[in-house]
Amino acid sequence: MVFSPDSIQMAVAPTEGASKAASLPRHVAIVMDGNGRWAQERFLPRTAGHRAGVGAVRKVVEHCAKRGVEALTLFAFSSENWRRPEQEVSVLMELFLSTLERETEKLHQNGVRLRVIGDRSAFAEALRERMDAAEALTRHNTGLQLSIAANYGGRWDIVQAAQALAAAVRQGELSPELVTPELLQQHLALADLPEPDLFIRTGGERRISNFLLWQLAYTELYFTPVLWPEFDESALELAFEDYAGRQRRFGYTGDQVAEQLP
Repeated sequence: MVFSPDSIQMAVAPTEGASKAASLPRHVAIVMDGNGRWAQERFLPRTAGHRAGVGAVRKVVEHCAKRGVEALTLFAFSSENWRRPEQEVSVLMELFLSTLERETEKLHQNGVRLRVIGDRSAFAEALRERMDAAEALTRHNTGLQLSIAANYGGRWDIVQAAQALAAAVRQGELSPELVTPELLQQHLALADLPEPDLFIRTGGERRISNFLLWQLAYTELYFTPVLWPEFDESALELAFEDYAGRQRRFGYTGDQVAEQLP
C-alpha cells in the first residue's frame, strides 16, 4: 500500500457532536461478563455459564438487528483469557467452533455480516478455517455488522496498526511527519465502521478490560449488574434508554451543545 497525503483522512469535528445523543446508537460494543458467576450461583461449573451465555448472544444479536443498530461488537475472548484454567479455555474454543457452525447460515439468511477481529494465530486450524468460511459467506451482507473480538486486546490492536505504519516508513512509502491519529486509525480493527456510540459491560464490574481502547475514546459507558446469561432484550432496552438521555459533547462545553441544538 502506498501512502500519500491524499490517502490521509483529515480530522473533522462530528456534526452530531454538538447535539443530544441520537435515540439509538449506531454501534454498540459489549463486554459479556458474568458467565462464571452465574454458574457458581447455581452450583454449576463455570463452563455451564459459558454455554448459557450463548443464548444471550443470540437474543442481543437478534434484537439489535430488529431495532436497526448498524454494528454490534462482542468481546468473546481477550488476549488475557488464555490465563484461565486449561479446561475452561478448551470449552470456550469448542463453543466458539460449534456456535459458528450452527449460527452462520442463520446470520447469513438474515443479512448479518460476521467478522472476527483479533490475533488468530493461536487458534486451532479448524477454528481458523471456520472463521474464514463464516466471513466469506456473509462478506457482502448489508444488515447488522456483527464483529466478534477473539484473542483480541486493545493494546494489540494499536501496536499492529503502528507496526503497519512503521513498515511503510521503512519502505519509503510514508514520511514520519505524515503519521497522524487519523492515519493510524485506518489500520485498526473495525476501521470501516463508525466508532462505538455505546459500550455496555454486564456483570457489575466497572472497567473496559483492554477492549477497543482507541475506539472507545468518546463512547458512552454503561455498566449493569445483570450477569451475561440473564442479559436479554429488556436489559438491552434499558441501556438504550440510558444512552438516549446522554448529552454527547465531544470536547465542547455544555453551553456550546445547547446553542447548537435544533
